[in-house]
Amino acid sequence: MSTSSPHRLTSSPDRFTRALSPEQRSSLLTVAHAANFPAGARLFDQGGHTSRFWVVRSGSVSMDVRVPGRQAAVVETVGPGELVGWSWLFRPYTWHFGAEARTPVRTDEFDAAAVRMLMEADPALASAMWQWVGQVLVHRLVSARIRLLDLYAPHGSGSHV
Repeated sequence: MSTSSPHRLTSSPDRFTRALSPEQRSSLLTVAHAANFPAGARLFDQGGHTSRFWVVRSGSVSMDVRVPGRQAAVVETVGPGELVGWSWLFRPYTWHFGAEARTPVRTDEFDAAAVRMLMEADPALASAMWQWVGQVLVHRLVSARIRLLDLYAPHGSGSHV
């Protein structure tokens, strides 16, 4: 369960706000608010509808994937300044992973539909958002590749990532 209050996005510099101009940040302020989650709280479940996304201000969130017959497997842990949830940007707007607060977490929470509408109205904002989310996805793909190599590459294979 989250607790929410009005929030000024510019009060905490992070990778997200650095990717946007002051005008773009002001535009996003209209659809952002603070949301806090206690340790163990589920932010969302894999397969659910995406209606929002978060940027972590403090604490950590684990991203997980369902494994039939087993407990969900943690595939990534994100911390301050990092995006939680990118599925809001891609149809059919369903979560590809689940997310759980590992520690108490403070976030900036965004209404996904409202952000998409802002992006439609402002091509420069859309470009900045697509670039930022694309960079997040590339980073996470490379991280996943490294973890897979650590798990499955032959010892001493010399693979360099």
